Amino acid sequence: MSFTKEEIIRSAKEEKVRFIRLQFTDLLGTIKNVEIPVSQLEKALDNKMMFDGSSIEGYVRIEESDMYLYPDLETWLIYPWYEEDKIARLICDIYMPDGTPFAGDPRAILKQNLKKAEELGFTSMKVGPEPEFFLFKTDEKGSPTLEVNDQGGYFDLAPTDLGENCRREIVLTLEEMGFEIEASHHEVAPGQHEIDFKYANAVKAADQIQTFKLVVKTIARKHNLHATFMPKPLFGVNGSGMHCHQSLFKGKENSFYNESDMLGLSETARQYMAGILKHARAFTVLTNPTVNSYKRLVPGYEAPVYVAWSASNRSPMIRVPASRGLSTRIEVRSPDPSANPYLALAVMLRAGLDGIENKLTLPEPTDRNIYVMSEEERIESGIPVLPYSLSEALESLLNNEIICEALGDHALEHFIELKEIEWDMYRTQVHEWERDQYMTSY
Repeated sequence: MSFTKEEIIRSAKEEKVRFIRLQFTDLLGTIKNVEIPVSQLEKALDNKMMFDGSSIEGYVRIEESDMYLYPDLETWLIYPWYEEDKIARLICDIYMPDGTPFAGDPRAILKQNLKKAEELGFTSMKVGPEPEFFLFKTDEKGSPTLEVNDQGGYFDLAPTDLGENCRREIVLTLEEMGFEIEASHHEVAPGQHEIDFKYANAVKAADQIQTFKLVVKTIARKHNLHATFMPKPLFGVNGSGMHCHQSLFKGKENSFYNESDMLGLSETARQYMAGILKHARAFTVLTNPTVNSYKRLVPGYEAPVYVAWSASNRSPMIRVPASRGLSTRIEVRSPDPSANPYLALAVMLRAGLDGIENKLTLPEPTDRNIYVMSEEERIESGIPVLPYSLSEALESLLNNEIICEALGDHALEHFIELKEIEWDMYRTQVHEWERDQYMTSY
């Protein structure tokens, strides 16, 4: 929904809003905000609110710290869970004092890659995300435990699915905030849930993912539960993914659809998929950015670890859903919800666009269940495997010019630095598993 500056000021007055959160996202995907009293709203809407960028992960050095918040007026939203002292939010783009977009702003990076799509004649990228999450019980101090809130399974109903009431309130809250919810159900693992919302243009979809995470965690807390988007919180059960349905449009025309093709796919769709497959190992560190992400990307738990595509089975990384016409799309199944959505969409888009620009040839579909294929059969079929670790994924990124370019020098340098620190902390830590395995054996 589009708002004018005057409409926002009037809405804040009529709804008795007391505070506004000027929201943005750091390189790691963490939501940040500068909270202002409503008396400063007009100043914020005039793009005059400053903040210290040197205190944000991956932003700037202290000697160049002054940055400006430019609110996106379409993102005006009043949080529905505050009855008194109401709080609203505006999602902001980050600008430098000279009026140029900040090169390390993830939202700006996505917009920059969308401009690349526009240069190729595409007016929009449509994205339908499917973020999954776990609900854990909390202890008497409100801290999360490792006890899931139910023992339900895929599509189970109450009383097995004890998270149903919490999930229903999440859905109602999201709808009150303007989301169009398409489905809500229990996922495969105990305590695991999924809520799907309608596709949107790429920037709005990324904004919605960030808002969705905030809503899920807020409502879960009301039910004395802790919601986590950690990709693999429990050993031995499925992890949480964030499948990303995507397509490119020219005006109202879906560029992925061709009614005369046997699968209903255009040459553009096939080239886009070829680009995704070519650059998959390189962009994985953005779509699966944590040490824990690679505990999910293992065979045996439905996570796609093989770089292939199919229209008839779910073991490859890319699936082509059955819907055609305007709903023709591809589903990239490897991303997880720990990803920064702006960066994840930016690099997947850039990979696909490289396929279109260079007219890459899509390999044959893999319609067999890859999970039961031997390693020799996979190699013979030319099916690569996604990186096994954060370290391997980082190396794959650094060897790929296209994906590095999609991030830009500033974001690339700081992202790599942050992730190398994370990997080194993990690599040098002594874990409980090691003590259990070796303490008495050696």
